[in-house]
Amino acid sequence: MTERIAVFPGSFDPLTNGHLDIIQRASQMFDRLIVAVATNTGKKPLFSQAERETMITETVTDLSNVSVMAISGLTIDFLHEHNAHFIVRGLRNEQDFNFERDIANMNHMMATDIESVFLLAKPENAQISSSILKEIVHFNGDVSGFVPAVVWKQLQIKLGSEQ
Repeated sequence: MTERIAVFPGSFDPLTNGHLDIIQRASQMFDRLIVAVATNTGKKPLFSQAERETMITETVTDLSNVSVMAISGLTIDFLHEHNAHFIVRGLRNEQDFNFERDIANMNHMMATDIESVFLLAKPENAQISSSILKEIVHFNGDVSGFVPAVVWKQLQIKLGSEQ
């Protein structure tokens, strides 16, 4: 039987509890899950790609079938390079659905062997976004309840050095 490999791509700047929940749930669905850490060219990242990779790796150490890798270029090319056939995406709301549906359709038109799998955010994570959290943190707000402990520690270090 062919190994079912999935990729969960994102910028994860920073990784949130919502992201972590999707990683945990997807890791139970697939033989292997690759968390593909990308740089969003339209945004100025708070953390470097290497810092994000490290934080995610430290957070998922208990998930033996999850690996963390950097991605550049098209997601479908990354999937093909790693013999993956599934893209995992989390959906928080209708706007996420509309955006992700269009990307999934385009990906499928470019690579018919790739299937998108959507996981709905749990209610407690539906309002969490990295952008909102960065805004709160910028004004010294406490987001420790919305991110893994490793990320909260790095946010405090990063903010201590920037303020």
